[in-house]
Amino acid sequence: MTSRLRPGTGGDTVVRVEHLVKRYGTVDAVRGIDFEIMRGEVFGFLGPNGAGKSTTIRCLMGLLRPTAGRVTAFGLDTWTDGVAARRHIAYLPGELRLPDRLTTLDLVATVGRMRGGFDVLRREALAERLQLDVRRQLRDLSSGNRRKVALLLAFLADADLLVLDEPTTGLDPLIQHEFLALVRDARADGATVFLSSHVLSEVQCAADRVAVLHAGRVIAVGTVAELRGRPRQRIEAWFDAAPPVAELLALPGVADATVDGLRFSATLAGPVQPLVDLLARHPVTSMRVEDPDLDDAVMALYAAHSGDAGAGTAGQRP
Repeated sequence: MTSRLRPGTGGDTVVRVEHLVKRYGTVDAVRGIDFEIMRGEVFGFLGPNGAGKSTTIRCLMGLLRPTAGRVTAFGLDTWTDGVAARRHIAYLPGELRLPDRLTTLDLVATVGRMRGGFDVLRREALAERLQLDVRRQLRDLSSGNRRKVALLLAFLADADLLVLDEPTTGLDPLIQHEFLALVRDARADGATVFLSSHVLSEVQCAADRVAVLHAGRVIAVGTVAELRGRPRQRIEAWFDAAPPVAELLALPGVADATVDGLRFSATLAGPVQPLVDLLARHPVTSMRVEDPDLDDAVMALYAAHSGDAGAGTAGQRP
């Protein structure tokens, strides 16, 4: 991998979003958000449709001028110094527009000339990992294969920052799994990844930290474990005889308990050891303890902020 350039004076902060506002007429798509992306991390960006994710990304790429606030990448203002900033960024947009008359090889060669050339062996290896036939014309490709072409270009660029907007839309599960491996490889090689996705399980597997956007505002930033609320766990236990319901309900932190025959299930917000000690005194055939998924936590955040839409509909043009 080539030596990574670090322009500007951003230090360990690769991207800084400061009080960003983007307004379309009377509609606030983004309503004063702040977050930072640190060098070498995978940063997840979550939010429902219309939350302002794509608007934020376009401001980061210098494709939109902020109404107020500022976005910098590597210490460079992405609007006033956008050309310099974009030299170190690979961008995969959510909406793809590819030239239908070219083959993938033609497109890679064209983009490669603009970026100083792509390594042929790396191109072949990435195409093989993505199961992509690079000799077919783009107009003959399915939406999933067109997405593979965009992924090929993004990871070929050997960029300091990968900005990936809904990168796995239309991909089959096998290629989605390979995409996560590519993200891990890029991070191991020193790249920073900004991952905006509706696939929460994908973000949960890949991201070091996550920002949750709702109605144009950031409502939470933290690690996946922090957002999931690590102490809150799901528990299930199967017994040889009737479950000791009264004893189980008396445990600290047990809630949402249900009994279905010999099966007891609940959520546990607290230490698991008292539960283990209790179960050791009873004939238990099996048990399962698992953390809540990220989607549970994000859905709870959306619900808690459901009235915070403000005037108009965020993220939509009038």
